[in-house]
Amino acid sequence: MSAASLLPVDDAIARIGAAIALLPTERIPVGDAGGRVLASELTARRTHPPFDGSAMDGYAVRLEDVSRVPASLTVVGESAAGGSFDQVVGQREAVRIFTGAPLPSGADTIVIQEDTIRDGDTVLVNEAPKPHQHIRRAGIDFREGDTFFHAGRRMSASDIALAAAMNIPELAVFKKPRIAFFATGDELVLPGEMPGPNQIVSSNSAGLAALIREVGGEPVDLGIARDNEASIKDCAEKAQDADILVTLGGASVGDHDLVQPVLTSMGLSVDFWRIAMRPGKPLMFGDLNGVPFLGLPGNPVSALVCGHLFLRTAIDARQGITATHPPLIPVTLGVDLKANDKRQDYLRATLQAVDGAWVATPLNRQDSSMLSALSRSHCLLVRPPHAPAAKTGDICQSVLLRAPDLSTV
Repeated sequence: MSAASLLPVDDAIARIGAAIALLPTERIPVGDAGGRVLASELTARRTHPPFDGSAMDGYAVRLEDVSRVPASLTVVGESAAGGSFDQVVGQREAVRIFTGAPLPSGADTIVIQEDTIRDGDTVLVNEAPKPHQHIRRAGIDFREGDTFFHAGRRMSASDIALAAAMNIPELAVFKKPRIAFFATGDELVLPGEMPGPNQIVSSNSAGLAALIREVGGEPVDLGIARDNEASIKDCAEKAQDADILVTLGGASVGDHDLVQPVLTSMGLSVDFWRIAMRPGKPLMFGDLNGVPFLGLPGNPVSALVCGHLFLRTAIDARQGITATHPPLIPVTLGVDLKANDKRQDYLRATLQAVDGAWVATPLNRQDSSMLSALSRSHCLLVRPPHAPAAKTGDICQSVLLRAPDLSTV
C-alpha cells in the first residue's frame, strides 16, 4: 500500500465536516439544554445585577461618616434581598443590609458586620471601609442587549445558569443526532451470553454507545450483523431514519469484510477509505442514500480512537460545530520515542504530575485489541507522520481522554 493511498487525519476530519448537513432545530426549556448545541446567539433580556447591591451582610453608610473611626451611627432601617429601604440615608445614619439587597439612596459604602458593634438602634463602626466597598454595581456582569454564545456552542452548566440569568426561558438548539450502529462478525456474542469455542464478547457497541452520549448524540444499537449479505442488509435498512450510520468492523479487505460491497450494492457512495493513522487505518466515510456513513475498524481500541476523532467530528458537524481535530494539549515525554513512519500515531499514555508539569508515559503494549490499556490511559500522544525521534523531557502534543486522579499522583 502506497503512502499516497492513505488520507491524512486532518484531511479526513475536514472532509467529514464539509460533507455533513445541519440538523433541524427545536426549542427546549433552558434547564433542559445542558450539553445541547445552540442554533442561534443569545442576547440578554435584562441587566445583571439590575441595581447597585450589597455583596456582604453589614451596614450601608455614607463614606464621609465613617472615614474616621470609631464612628457611631443611627440605624434607620433595613434592606434585605427581595426588599429595599426606600428613603435616603442621611448624615450619620446607617441601614442594616444583607447580601443581594439593593443599596439605599444616599449610601455609597458597605461596612461588613464583623467590623461593627450593634447596640439597639446604634451601630459602632470600628474599621474604616474603603470607598464603595462591597458594592456590586448594576450591570457589572452584563447589560440588556449584550450578546453571548453564538450558534455552535455546546452549553455547559455555567452557560445554562448565565442564560437563565439573562431571563431566557427557552433556547433554540439543534436536534440531538440519532446515531445508529451495528457490529459485524460471526465471532461476536453479546455481553452476558456464553461464547462458543471460537467466539468473543462484543465490546465495541457498548463502548461506542457511551462515547456517542459523551459527545452529544443519541445511540441506537441495531445489534450484531453476521458475516453475510442478508444480515448486513437487514441491519442497514433499520438505519434509514438515523442521522448518522456507523458500522463496527468488516471494513477492511479480508474475504469476510463485507460491509463495503454490501452497502455499495444498497447505494453507498464512498468519500474516502483508509487513513494514515495508527490505530485505525481501515476507516471508511461516505453517504448511504442521504445518511452519512462511518465505517469504524473492528479492533476495539481502533474503533474508540477513531470514534474520538471522526465520529465526534460527524456529530459536531450535524449541529453546526466546526469540524476540527480534538484539542491538542502539550505534555512532557517521560520516555524516549523513536522516529515515526508515514502514519500518524495515537499512543495510549498515562499522565503524572512531576514538578508542576504533566509527564506522559506511553504504555508498553500498544496492541489495538487491548482495552485494558486504553482504559488505563489518560491521553493519546500524537506523533505526526515522519516525526523525528524524541527524547525524555521533550514536549509532545496529546489528546486528553480523561483527567488523572490527583489522589494517586
